[in-house]
Amino acid sequence: MKVASRVIAPVVALETTLLLHGVPKEASLQMARDLASDVMAGGAKPALVGVVAGEAIAGLRDDELDVLLAAAKVPKANTSNLGVLLARHSHAATTVSTTMEIAAAAGIRVFATGGLGGVHQGWTQHLDVSADLMAFTRFPVAVVTSGCKSILDVIATRELLETLGVPVVGFRTDRFPAFYQRESAAGVDARFDDIDELARFVSLELARTGRGVVVANPIPVADELPAAEFAGWLAAAQKVVSNAGGAGGRDATPAVLGQLHALSGGATLRANVALVRNNARVAGQLAAAMHRLA
Repeated sequence: MKVASRVIAPVVALETTLLLHGVPKEASLQMARDLASDVMAGGAKPALVGVVAGEAIAGLRDDELDVLLAAAKVPKANTSNLGVLLARHSHAATTVSTTMEIAAAAGIRVFATGGLGGVHQGWTQHLDVSADLMAFTRFPVAVVTSGCKSILDVIATRELLETLGVPVVGFRTDRFPAFYQRESAAGVDARFDDIDELARFVSLELARTGRGVVVANPIPVADELPAAEFAGWLAAAQKVVSNAGGAGGRDATPAVLGQLHALSGGATLRANVALVRNNARVAGQLAAAMHRLA
């Protein structure tokens, strides 16, 4: 795959699905600017990843982001449909899996996101697993993330990462985060408290295996949502989506998240923004430390 890469290391990849499907469109430009600023505060350069008219780009210009935001509908791309979207000269918003693929092709080794996709609830009756998890077995990128989204089966997701041989390390945590909550019942493979030590490990691991690494970074303490309150919002959101006929495949998570934002009075959206900005800052520090070691 040919990728237009417009950045020089140290650099952090950022996804476009968050901007086009995760926050209200009127907030997208400011969100993009804030994330770029957070990465730079960590000592690295941001590279927004997306697909414009069939061209995979690592380092979207402002005018290219404007094109995506102005489009009536921009499909989400994962590793299964990316090739079709490229061949048809389509626009596309990159998910975790496709951001990893494009970043790896551009030589970018660090990526900041909010939460991973994973194993959906009810998977024993209907298998629904995000392509994000398999991407770690294919692309040597360290992903700074607040675990997986709380609407998923967090324990099953963590178990599948282990089955796939994906290292899951915690940055200043011993537990695998659950997006809006700092901890879940699952642990991590190792804890790192020093960014330089983390950078040494990530650099060695990416080179050793050619696979990705999960860097679990919990939501800041001040922004964590109370577990009981979140559980109530989630149950109500799932009921609304189910009563409306449900949503499947790539539309399932955005549908539930949209209802969560509405039912919580924007509390879940504010938490989402806080955690992804924190991840961008840590990713900037990690990329800068890895660059110093190179």
